[in-house]
Amino acid sequence: MTSFPIQLTSVSDIKAFVDAASRLDCDVDVICGRYLVDGKSIMGLFSIDLSAPIQVQVQGSQAQADIFKGAIQKFLVK
Repeated sequence: MTSFPIQLTSVSDIKAFVDAASRLDCDVDVICGRYLVDGKSIMGLFSIDLSAPIQVQVQGSQAQADIFKGAIQKFLVK
C-alpha cells in the first residue's frame, strides 16, 4: 500500500482523477478526515470535503502506485 496527499479543485480534476484510478486493477481509497471513499467513484468524491488536501491510498504494488502517481502528478501536494 502506498499513500500520498493530493488536492482536487474542480470538477474536471475529479473526473481526471477517477479516470486514472479506474485504469488500475487495484483499489484506490481516498481518505478525508474520518471518511474513506472509493477513488474510482465520482459520486464518492463529490460526497467529501475537497477544500483541503486529501490522502490517497493505492492498495496495489509499488509499480501500480508509481504509474498512478505519474498519471495524476499535477494533483500531488508537494
